[in-house]
Amino acid sequence: MRCLVTFGVTTMALLFEKACRKENIPAKIVPVPRSISASCGLACEYPCGDEAAVRSLCERKKIAVSAFTALEDDWTEKGTQNTI
Repeated sequence: MRCLVTFGVTTMALLFEKACRKENIPAKIVPVPRSISASCGLACEYPCGDEAAVRSLCERKKIAVSAFTALEDDWTEKGTQNTI
């Protein structure tokens, strides 16, 4: 399973990745999978086990999130998704 967070603007994705680095949460910017949105945008992937820390970080740093999503297996292929 892969966990992603999506954003309405690119600057929030960049802020999220930088904040995660400072908190030692491994996160990386990735394209938004087509199974989530047809728009061209950025998301950040993070370890699903860090979900609580990621949500807390976004709240503390006032990072505007569009959605938290968990995808089954390889998100580059069409598959199951769960918005969390």
